[in-house]
Amino acid sequence: MPAKKLSHFDQAGNARMVDVSAKPETRRAASAHAFVRMRPAVVRALRGNPKGNPLEVSRIAGIAAAKRTADLIPMCHPLLLSHIDVAVTVEKQGVRVISTVATTGPTGVEMEALTAVTVAALTVYDMTKALDKAIEIRDVYLLEKTGGRSGVYRRAGEP
Repeated sequence: MPAKKLSHFDQAGNARMVDVSAKPETRRAASAHAFVRMRPAVVRALRGNPKGNPLEVSRIAGIAAAKRTADLIPMCHPLLLSHIDVAVTVEKQGVRVISTVATTGPTGVEMEALTAVTVAALTVYDMTKALDKAIEIRDVYLLEKTGGRSGVYRRAGEP
């Protein structure tokens, strides 16, 4: 099996933005995951945060971040996103963040989904760091992507 080539580099090894102008516009979607691990006492204090509800603020921050991905990651294409959802749920050991992003366009939205969960997780940290500096952002990964030439990807072990 031949080795795959990294598309963001030219023949000389210089970084470049991939030309997607000849690619067909198709529906593309991606979901990503992050987990903010914190002590149970911090989990219990989430809803009474004097800065506001960190879950709702982080959800909105994740949505806003997905829209700005091309401003943050140099070789990402600015995309017209047709759907962004960020779900933030409290669990015994912390906060789970799942994003889903969709577009109809010539390139995928994996980076937008990953940016959404990362910024949402950072926002949870920002709003709770006064209670515990040892909060950890863990397990940031792509859950699924659909559409495009490479087809469907689902992370192993996910339903």
